[in-house]
Amino acid sequence: QVRLVESGGGSVQAGGSLRLSCGVFGVSYFIDGIRCMGWFRQAPGKEREGVAAIGLEDSTLYADSVKSRFAISRDKVKNSLYLQMNNLKPEDTANYFCAATPACSSVSWIGYNYWGRGTQVTVSS
Repeated sequence: QVRLVESGGGSVQAGGSLRLSCGVFGVSYFIDGIRCMGWFRQAPGKEREGVAAIGLEDSTLYADSVKSRFAISRDKVKNSLYLQMNNLKPEDTANYFCAATPACSSVSWIGYNYWGRGTQVTVSS
């Protein structure tokens, strides 16, 4: 059974930093070919949106709103995904989800079939 488990969320003031982590269980990069992984977020009353994704050869994709502030990375041996979030803004407040897919020809926001349950990030002004 595939499980993605996020951690690292919390409450911070604007300008602060958080580092989200996502552990992947039941499927691995090396055995099952998880090629693309990503972070998505959903704020109350809003649609889920892509935040950052990492694909083949560690190519990356970022939403315009987080470029230069957030950095995605992964540890293929530990089967983990990370999101370093700096200079956080109140508009970053949302539930953050980790996602993964083995079917990935290029990094994008679509085609993710494994999802975590999310970790809440709250940024106060």
